[in-house]
Amino acid sequence: MIDLKVYNKLKPKKGRLLITEPFENGEFFSQAVVLLCEHNEEGSFGFVLNNYSEIELNQLEVLPEFDTRISIGGPVSNKNLYYIHTLGDKLDGSIEVAKGIYIGGEFEQLQKQMELGLVKRNEVRFFLGYSGWVAKQLEGELKQNSWLVTEIDDAKEIMNVDKNNLWRKYMGLQGGKYKAFAHFPKNPGVN
Repeated sequence: MIDLKVYNKLKPKKGRLLITEPFENGEFFSQAVVLLCEHNEEGSFGFVLNNYSEIELNQLEVLPEFDTRISIGGPVSNKNLYYIHTLGDKLDGSIEVAKGIYIGGEFEQLQKQMELGLVKRNEVRFFLGYSGWVAKQLEGELKQNSWLVTEIDDAKEIMNVDKNNLWRKYMGLQGGKYKAFAHFPKNPGVN
């Protein structure tokens, strides 16, 4: 009999990924990959990388026209726009969350650079809302085997809004039984 639980070898920390266990079927976290942007004694937050909105960026009327997809970062503050990028010190106040991946920075600078065509499609990702955990909440979910923690394999892939198979890829990279989990359908009821 195959053990269908996920088990962690890594602890959560800023710059790592959370991968949901294969049977999670929630609106925000079904086969989700979350980039952890902070993890400390006060709590954790990050963005779901592979859950996309139907909303176009230009519908938000805060940025110039830009060919990209907006992700649904999670259930918290889902009317607010957040962003990660690879622009580094080109945006004052940016904070590095993983090697070469930054969060935030001066929004007006980002707007101006986008207006001037200085930002490429896979240099910035936008999110409506974020995923958040209060102190010890994420650790509790990890003890319940709800998430796998892993390292980022390729920062460019994290920034690619056209990638639709992140969960399958990162689940498969765990090896062993996780390779089989990577082939589970998102909604087993429709198979």
